[in-house]
Amino acid sequence: MNREKKIRLGTRGSALALTQARMVCDRLKANAPEIDIDIRIIKTSGDKITDRPLREMGGKALFTKELEQGLFRGEIDLAVHSMKDVEVPLPRGLIIPCFLEREDPRDVLISRTGKKLRELPEGARVGTCSPRRMAQILSLRPDLTIVSLRGNVDTRLRKLAAGDYDAMVLAYAGLKRLRRTGIITEVLDTDIMIPAVAQGVIGIEVREEDEALQKMLKTFSHRETEKTVHIEHQFLRGFGGDCTTPIAGLAQINTKAEEEGRMSLAAMVALPDGGKILERSLEAHFEDLSLKAYALGQEFKAWYMTNMM
Repeated sequence: MNREKKIRLGTRGSALALTQARMVCDRLKANAPEIDIDIRIIKTSGDKITDRPLREMGGKALFTKELEQGLFRGEIDLAVHSMKDVEVPLPRGLIIPCFLEREDPRDVLISRTGKKLRELPEGARVGTCSPRRMAQILSLRPDLTIVSLRGNVDTRLRKLAAGDYDAMVLAYAGLKRLRRTGIITEVLDTDIMIPAVAQGVIGIEVREEDEALQKMLKTFSHRETEKTVHIEHQFLRGFGGDCTTPIAGLAQINTKAEEEGRMSLAAMVALPDGGKILERSLEAHFEDLSLKAYALGQEFKAWYMTNMM
């Protein structure tokens, strides 16, 4: 943070990204009213190229690369990310010291006819660009047709209305932040579809050397969200996965009084066509679960490589 008490906040330019950036601004202003915040829109490669699947373009880093370059060049002081788009580990010299409280991490189905996932007719066209969603849908409904779907929420909804798709799957969190939940046909509970790692979480990335800004951000970081993201990232680190792998993980803190301090992790990996799927659940205290999550990731990696041969 510079001496003029001005923070340059970098964000993508979609309606959802700007909504999330304003959420961060509100938290910053609440903690330091004297701070002047300059929102700078940075167009990422993922925003520029929307006619190809992410797996063909270099992965989820296409949504964060230009923002991180802006941090390295000193053009912005912090970058706001949807954490499901952030690959681990982070580039050397950058750190995420702050997470806003997690929104509902589940996926949702939106269909033109109001039919739920199990009710869609055979051969119905379901839009998604996520290998994870595709594999889990096909595991449950192998008779459906998965069609690649890119673009922001409004673009996707226009394509659905035009009849390009019979249904599509989106993140619940984004629609809640945009106040668009009225279009949801079905919320897909985690027994149907385990979410992406860190789905529903907003993270704030800064330069590791910027200790003053880190200190400010840590004052309103949501501790429970930090812990769940850590567990999920440990699982992902153990697997060594990227956006081309159908992999999912959701950590939660147990709320029952007799289980105070314990956490759970639900994890999934599948073959791309959903023909084989491996799911596992773990439960332990935070420190133990961190180690077990990493080991589970390694176990899942071995299973995946064996079955992909």
